[in-house]
Amino acid sequence: MADHDRFSILAVDDDDDLRGVIARRFLRRGHDIEQAASPVEALRRAEQKHFDVAILDIALPEMDGVQLLERLRQVDPETQVIMLTAQGTVETAIRAMKLGAYDYLIKPCELAQLELQAERAYEKARLARENRTLKAVLRRTEPPGEIVGTTPVIRRVLCLIAKVAPTDSSVLIQGESGTGKELVARALHRGSPRADKPMVVINCAALQESLLENELFGHEKGAFTSAVTAKPGLFELADGGTLFIDEIGEMAPPLQAKLLRALEDGRIRRVGSTREIRTDVRFLAATNKDLAQEVAASRFRDDLYYRLNVITITTPPLRERIEDIPLLVRHFLTLDPCGPRHIEPEALELLVHHHWPGNVRELANVIERAKILAEGPSITVGDLPDELRPPRPSEPPCPAVPPASSSGMSLGALEHQHILQAMEAAGGNKVRAARALGISRRRLYRLLEKQRLDGPATA
Repeated sequence: MADHDRFSILAVDDDDDLRGVIARRFLRRGHDIEQAASPVEALRRAEQKHFDVAILDIALPEMDGVQLLERLRQVDPETQVIMLTAQGTVETAIRAMKLGAYDYLIKPCELAQLELQAERAYEKARLARENRTLKAVLRRTEPPGEIVGTTPVIRRVLCLIAKVAPTDSSVLIQGESGTGKELVARALHRGSPRADKPMVVINCAALQESLLENELFGHEKGAFTSAVTAKPGLFELADGGTLFIDEIGEMAPPLQAKLLRALEDGRIRRVGSTREIRTDVRFLAATNKDLAQEVAASRFRDDLYYRLNVITITTPPLRERIEDIPLLVRHFLTLDPCGPRHIEPEALELLVHHHWPGNVRELANVIERAKILAEGPSITVGDLPDELRPPRPSEPPCPAVPPASSSGMSLGALEHQHILQAMEAAGGNKVRAARALGISRRRLYRLLEKQRLDGPATA
């Protein structure tokens, strides 16, 4: 076992001498061990604190070790249990294993053997916890992105990330929506000593207060009607890693108080539980609000604000880093191997001069849309949304399509003539022809292919 693998143990035996010997052995190894002389005392301690491993004697007053095992597993199913049994109660110990005990040892046993079994039991619990954590993280997180840019405002952000990431300080990330606050959080996590542990993300704006509390702190079985099983919260899932709470300015004041306590001493309680669980989490928060103003308006707790505001990183809006737009566009074009990977200069010029109220997120969505609509190897002006394409003064209005004569013509021939007249009136420009016909450009392409109207045309 590595030096840093310390775990908590509950030793339950009515033999004071044996219990004391076991406790001293594990204390010398640096473990956290508590003792109980009776099942009642053991259950009381388990309700107050999580133990990684419990060592139970089979022969106990009030109830035997098997009954205590069943009660312990109701209180904390994640505790691994080792049974100590006399020679004549081996069958009882085997029954205990069928009920979920990790293993049993026959007394008198070597302390070294007991220590080895406790380490193995803890390792089983740790691997199971990490497996649950990784599955939860995969459901909740997106692949990490990259902060792109060379402007002075972005260089300042990157410099601050490099300084703060290796620490365990809480960080408040402020900025408008769409400016990349989560990217900053992920960069802080990747640059920290916790990078090999999970980063768990939650958005306060997406959940009601009761659901948010349940997500953060978890719940016990029976805490409410639908709580048919116990569920760990995000603080537990992020143990050893990073917890990122987005849009923290939307959190209700009662929940802010509970969050503050968790940040101050790392102790949490699941909903419906009186037992405290200690967690080790690096905390990051983000908001698009001015929290100082929220504090002044009594909508956000001042003590929580001061606890969060150890380090503040502000993500700049896109209008303050116009020079980065070409870099961002090229970055978004290379993210997906499908579709065009280039953009025509005229289209890029429109992107550079747009206001971008939605910031980088809006730009990314526009590029994704353009890649889907583009017909050729490059994104053109015609592939951009209408609001990015102001009408050119020199461009004549789309001429009306003269009605086709239907005398003696089939429906297919009438359609053929109508499309041909629209193309001729638009000078071969498919975009203008589709607009005049009142159909989409894709619809026009399909009709042209159907009618096989080949000839000089422009997109």
